[in-house]
Amino acid sequence: MSQPLFTAEQLVKRFGDATVVNHLSFQIQPGECLGVIGPNGAGKTTTIRMCLGLTSPDEGRITAFGLDMPRDAMAIKARLGVVSQMDTLDPDFDCAENLLVYGRYFGLPRRTIEERIPRLLAFAALTHKARAKPGELSGGMKRRLSLARALVNDPQLLLLDEPTTGLDPQARHLMWERLQLLLQQGKSILLTTHFMDEAERLCTRLLVLDHGRKIAEGRPRELIAQHLEPDVVEVYGPGALDLARQEAHAGLRALAARVEVSGETVFFYTAQPQPLLAALGALPQLRTLHRPANLEDLFLKLTGRQIREDG
Repeated sequence: MSQPLFTAEQLVKRFGDATVVNHLSFQIQPGECLGVIGPNGAGKTTTIRMCLGLTSPDEGRITAFGLDMPRDAMAIKARLGVVSQMDTLDPDFDCAENLLVYGRYFGLPRRTIEERIPRLLAFAALTHKARAKPGELSGGMKRRLSLARALVNDPQLLLLDEPTTGLDPQARHLMWERLQLLLQQGKSILLTTHFMDEAERLCTRLLVLDHGRKIAEGRPRELIAQHLEPDVVEVYGPGALDLARQEAHAGLRALAARVEVSGETVFFYTAQPQPLLAALGALPQLRTLHRPANLEDLFLKLTGRQIREDG
């Protein structure tokens, strides 16, 4: 295996009495997309801020491209591209000007940036919006412009903090297509996301964080196979919750390896779904969905189904 582009070793970050990142270690290899998933308050954004040198770890070490963060922060940032959660485009400049001004922050010659702008706008599918200001763009266009801006310095590694939050399905799919192109070009990506389909589609490997700790790491499909039964049967409708609670349905529950409840839906996890489906067929008032286990099931098993507030 080649040398990693980026390494975090035993990172710890505290705010008062709260430890929000707790001895976290990971590496990013050239050409891979490393996904970071976890519930609200798991430490994802704080980890990104430490990776960018915006927050100093209380313990641990970060190295990138053979350099130390934060000692060599400027040299590291020159080789990074960043798309943050919040829109940071300059509303007073049009799309082309946003790229030009941002490129100047890296000390790039104006001529170099101007040569890159048409290609970056084309990559973002915004050639026809070159003279439009951010306020005239849709949410998806703004996110693609932010991605184009992050590429103006031709970075080796992109740090993307929930880059598709708030986008409609069409805009999300277009953003995914652009990120896949970047991976095909050899770029590396560190991606935080709340969308499990996004993580499974884009990420080579995943880190699952909870309460600041790494609780799982691996390739998406391998993690699913390691932690879950292969089949899931969802049951909902009048009386569905009784299946998980009443003694009369104990025999039905015994047909599954694990039974969980979320809202009005009962989830049966099993390696042998047919006997369960046959038994459920005797309860026609219920609706069932039989599907393979997926990354959302993994996320909920490892971090729980309880809703958490931001923090």
